[in-house]
Amino acid sequence: MKKLIVLCLLIISGSNAIAQQVFTLDSCRNMAINNNKQIRIANEKIKAAGYERKSAFANYLPGFDAVGGYMYNSKEISLLSDKQKEQLSNAGTNTLAPIMQQIIAQHPELGPQLQQLGAGIINSVNGAGQSLVNALRTNTTNMFGGAITLTQPIYMGGKIRAYNQITKYAEELAKTQKSTAVKDLVFQTDEIYWQVVSLVYKKKLAESYADLLDSLYQNVEAMIAEGVATQSDGLTVAVKQNEAQITLTKVSDGLSLSKMLLAQICGLPINMPYTLADEIDVLHEENLPVPTNSINMDEVYANRSEIQSLTLATEIYKQKQKVALSAMLPNLALTGSYMFSNPNVFNSFEKRVDGFFNVGVMLKIPVFHWGKDFYKVKAAKTERNIALLNLEEAKEKIELQVNQATFKVNEANKKLIMTRKNMEKAEENLRNAQIGFEEGVLTTDNVLEAQTAWLQAQSEKIDAEIDVRLCEVYLSKAMGLMK
Repeated sequence: MKKLIVLCLLIISGSNAIAQQVFTLDSCRNMAINNNKQIRIANEKIKAAGYERKSAFANYLPGFDAVGGYMYNSKEISLLSDKQKEQLSNAGTNTLAPIMQQIIAQHPELGPQLQQLGAGIINSVNGAGQSLVNALRTNTTNMFGGAITLTQPIYMGGKIRAYNQITKYAEELAKTQKSTAVKDLVFQTDEIYWQVVSLVYKKKLAESYADLLDSLYQNVEAMIAEGVATQSDGLTVAVKQNEAQITLTKVSDGLSLSKMLLAQICGLPINMPYTLADEIDVLHEENLPVPTNSINMDEVYANRSEIQSLTLATEIYKQKQKVALSAMLPNLALTGSYMFSNPNVFNSFEKRVDGFFNVGVMLKIPVFHWGKDFYKVKAAKTERNIALLNLEEAKEKIELQVNQATFKVNEANKKLIMTRKNMEKAEENLRNAQIGFEEGVLTTDNVLEAQTAWLQAQSEKIDAEIDVRLCEVYLSKAMGLMK
């Protein structure tokens, strides 16, 4: 029955091990980059900058615009005044009637004939006058109109070219900002990755230390039974056992939390079980980075995306200065349009659609605006100076970062060599203490001291190995080599 239970436990543990995926450092980096929302936002910013660049280029091309409208007028637009209308409507009465009266006064005998004939003529003239009044009506109560215009910039003071340069640099800036975000994310991933690896080895070390104490406790218990050790010796070892279990619990908790954090960064389920490749492959000396001695700072500046971003920023401010200057220069554009209306205002308000073409050149020359544009140029120049100072300061800080990181890498390698030598001595000391304890020449306290020294030496070695890795990560970031 006991064998069956053991077999089942082995099968279950084996299936759990198979279920766990093994992730290398590179795979963690790739998952973090692919699943990070800030990187996705950076990609969208690159797209937006590209669209802005295309939009700026369209300023070189002619622009077409169409406008139309409808207007209701409560009164018609009249070409004649009310007095003129009255005079035209009564033209016969006002002009011919007095003449007829004079003729009749001079020749009374012709009165009946002239009155009959004059009435017809007067009415005809009045009718002709009214017809003229009606003909001059505009019928503008309901009006429709529109225009199609074309504008081709010829010279805008250099503003269009400057805008195109700005959008070009802005797109490149968006790309360098994404590069910076990717490198920062990779740096963060590397830090947590090696933290997890460190805690894995710390947990193994804590388990080994607990096993040493368990073995020592069993030996002490046997010696107590034989009367060659005291209960105090047993209690001392038991206290150390409890301390070891507390340490193991703390390390295990820290490892679980660190694995959760790494999973979150990589875009994995937080509670997903997984194993890191460096948990399996023990850290060997040949696998560790070698110290760096010579560094070309010009290459570092070329690799640092922050320097690229600040350089692009200075170029953008330079172009903004040109944009501000363009407001002080003449603007020249070619214009053309086709205008139409109904009623036709170009042909006596005829009730039909009609229009005309026109072409021309528009020149705008700024004369005086109380120094507004001049101060804008000064402000843009000042902003560019600020960007140049920020660039110089960034280079100084990067040089300091590189020198500090190089120093730390070299020191970490020295410390690693010392901790490995110290570990060898601590292991030899522990072996001698165990042998001496078994032979009865050393006490329990001597063994505990040797075990504590061994634990400390092993812990320092793990810290030194991980520190070499982390220092190399810091140096790679400082040099802009983080990928």
